Amino acid sequence: MSRVQLALNVSDLHTAIDFYSKLFAAEPAKVRPGYANFALAEPPLKLILIEGVGEGGSLNHLGVEVSSIDEVGAAQRRLAGEGLATTVEDEVTCCYAVQDKVWVDGPDGEPWEIYTVLADAEMPAGELRTVSPDAVGCCATRPDLAGGEPAADASCC
Repeated sequence: MSRVQLALNVSDLHTAIDFYSKLFAAEPAKVRPGYANFALAEPPLKLILIEGVGEGGSLNHLGVEVSSIDEVGAAQRRLAGEGLATTVEDEVTCCYAVQDKVWVDGPDGEPWEIYTVLADAEMPAGELRTVSPDAVGCCATRPDLAGGEPAADASCC
Protein backbone atom coordinates (compact mmCIF):
# COMPACT_ATOMS: atom_id res chain seq x y z
CA MET A 1 0.00 0.00 0.00
CA SER A 2 1.20 3.48 -0.77
CA ARG A 3 -0.68 6.74 -1.01
CA VAL A 4 0.09 10.39 -1.51
CA GLN A 5 0.06 12.62 1.57
CA LEU A 6 -1.10 16.22 1.51
CA ALA A 7 -0.56 18.21 4.71
CA LEU A 8 -2.52 21.46 4.91
CA ASN A 9 -2.37 24.29 7.41
CA VAL A 10 -5.90 25.17 8.58
CA SER A 11 -7.19 28.10 10.60
CA ASP A 12 -10.06 26.17 12.24
CA LEU A 13 -9.66 22.42 12.69
CA HIS A 14 -13.33 21.68 13.39
CA THR A 15 -14.49 23.56 10.28
CA ALA A 16 -11.86 21.80 8.17
CA ILE A 17 -12.83 18.36 9.53
CA ASP A 18 -16.48 19.09 8.72
CA PHE A 19 -15.64 20.17 5.16
CA TYR A 20 -13.28 17.29 4.33
CA SER A 21 -15.65 14.74 5.90
CA LYS A 22 -18.29 15.91 3.45
CA LEU A 23 -15.89 16.18 0.51
CA PHE A 24 -14.58 12.63 0.89
CA ALA A 25 -17.68 11.08 2.55
CA ALA A 26 -15.40 9.82 5.32
CA GLU A 27 -14.58 10.54 8.93
CA PRO A 28 -11.02 11.29 10.07
CA ALA A 29 -8.86 8.33 11.07
CA LYS A 30 -7.26 10.33 13.88
CA VAL A 31 -8.20 13.58 15.66
CA ARG A 32 -6.02 15.18 18.33
CA PRO A 33 -5.65 18.78 19.57
CA GLY A 34 -4.65 20.87 16.56
CA TYR A 35 -4.34 17.80 14.30
CA ALA A 36 -6.46 15.45 12.22
CA ASN A 37 -5.81 12.97 9.44
CA PHE A 38 -7.95 11.20 6.90
CA ALA A 39 -6.60 7.86 5.64
CA LEU A 40 -8.56 7.40 2.43
CA ALA A 41 -8.60 4.28 0.26
CA GLU A 42 -10.32 6.04 -2.64
CA PRO A 43 -8.73 8.21 -3.74
CA PRO A 44 -5.56 6.80 -2.12
CA LEU A 45 -4.73 9.84 0.00
CA LYS A 46 -3.50 10.67 3.50
CA LEU A 47 -4.89 14.15 4.19
CA ILE A 48 -3.28 15.84 7.20
CA LEU A 49 -4.84 18.95 8.78
CA ILE A 50 -2.64 21.08 11.05
CA GLU A 51 -4.20 23.95 12.97
CA GLY A 52 -2.30 27.06 14.02
CA VAL A 53 0.82 26.65 11.87
CA GLY A 54 1.28 28.87 8.82
CA GLU A 55 -1.52 30.60 6.97
CA GLY A 56 -4.85 28.75 6.83
CA GLY A 57 -5.31 27.01 3.49
CA SER A 58 -1.60 26.90 2.73
CA LEU A 59 0.52 23.86 2.01
CA ASN A 60 2.51 22.49 4.94
CA HIS A 61 4.26 19.61 3.18
CA LEU A 62 3.73 16.66 0.85
CA GLY A 63 4.53 13.01 1.21
CA VAL A 64 4.10 9.42 0.22
CA GLU A 65 3.10 6.91 2.88
CA VAL A 66 4.58 3.45 2.25
CA SER A 67 4.02 0.18 4.07
CA SER A 68 7.52 -0.71 5.29
CA ILE A 69 10.88 0.57 6.49
CA ASP A 70 12.43 -1.30 3.55
CA GLU A 71 10.47 0.93 1.17
CA VAL A 72 11.66 4.05 3.02
CA GLY A 73 15.27 2.84 2.74
CA ALA A 74 14.85 2.00 -0.94
CA ALA A 75 13.41 5.46 -1.60
CA GLN A 76 16.34 7.11 0.20
CA ARG A 77 18.87 5.12 -1.82
CA ARG A 78 17.06 5.84 -5.09
CA LEU A 79 16.79 9.59 -4.38
CA ALA A 80 20.42 9.85 -3.27
CA GLY A 81 21.43 7.88 -6.37
CA GLU A 82 19.67 10.52 -8.45
CA GLY A 83 21.84 13.17 -6.77
CA LEU A 84 19.11 14.60 -4.52
CA ALA A 85 19.96 15.71 -0.99
CA THR A 86 18.00 13.69 1.57
CA THR A 87 17.51 13.79 5.32
CA VAL A 88 16.68 10.55 7.13
CA GLU A 89 14.71 10.32 10.39
CA ASP A 90 14.39 6.94 12.09
CA GLU A 91 11.87 6.18 14.83
CA VAL A 92 10.82 9.82 15.13
CA THR A 93 7.62 10.59 17.03
CA CYS A 94 5.62 12.95 14.87
CA CYS A 95 1.92 13.53 14.24
CA TYR A 96 0.82 11.09 16.94
CA ALA A 97 2.83 8.26 15.39
CA VAL A 98 6.32 6.75 15.49
CA GLN A 99 7.71 6.92 11.95
CA ASP A 100 10.76 6.22 9.80
CA LYS A 101 11.08 8.76 6.99
CA VAL A 102 13.26 10.41 4.42
CA TRP A 103 12.86 14.07 3.40
CA VAL A 104 13.71 15.66 0.06
CA ASP A 105 12.92 19.13 -1.30
CA GLY A 106 11.26 19.70 -4.67
CA PRO A 107 12.65 22.22 -7.17
CA ASP A 108 10.74 25.12 -5.62
CA GLY A 109 11.61 24.11 -2.05
CA GLU A 110 8.43 22.15 -1.34
CA PRO A 111 9.25 19.48 1.24
CA TRP A 112 8.36 15.87 0.51
CA GLU A 113 8.57 13.00 2.97
CA ILE A 114 8.47 9.30 2.19
CA TYR A 115 7.52 7.56 5.42
CA THR A 116 6.07 4.55 7.15
CA VAL A 117 4.13 4.50 10.41
CA LEU A 118 5.66 2.10 12.93
CA ALA A 119 3.18 2.65 15.80
CA ASP A 120 0.64 5.10 17.20
CA ALA A 121 1.87 7.50 19.86
CA GLU A 122 0.22 9.90 22.26
CA MET A 123 1.68 13.36 22.67
CA PRO A 124 1.08 16.42 24.85
CA ALA A 125 -1.82 18.58 23.65
CA GLY A 126 -0.82 20.80 20.77
CA GLU A 127 2.61 19.19 20.32
CA LEU A 128 3.09 17.34 17.06
CA ARG A 129 6.72 16.33 17.58
CA THR A 130 8.70 15.21 20.64
CA VAL A 131 12.26 15.52 19.31
CA SER A 132 14.29 18.39 17.91
CA PRO A 133 15.28 17.30 14.40
CA ASP A 134 18.10 18.69 12.28
CA ALA A 135 17.15 22.04 10.77
CA VAL A 136 16.48 20.56 7.33
CA GLY A 137 14.47 17.54 8.44
CA CYS A 138 11.09 18.55 9.75
CA CYS A 139 8.47 20.77 8.20
CA ALA A 140 8.05 22.89 11.34
CA THR A 141 11.76 23.63 11.70
CA ARG A 142 11.70 25.36 8.33
CA PRO A 143 10.66 29.05 8.46
CA ASP A 144 8.95 28.77 5.06
CA LEU A 145 6.59 26.13 6.46
CA ALA A 146 6.26 27.05 10.12
CA GLY A 147 5.34 30.67 9.50
CA GLY A 148 8.45 32.32 10.96
CA GLU A 149 11.73 31.53 12.60
CA PRO A 150 11.95 27.96 13.93
CA ALA A 151 11.63 27.50 17.64
CA ALA A 152 13.86 25.21 19.67
CA ASP A 153 10.84 23.06 20.50
CA ALA A 154 9.25 23.23 17.04
CA SER A 155 6.32 20.99 16.14
CA CYS A 156 6.05 18.82 13.05
CA CYS A 157 3.69 17.37 10.51
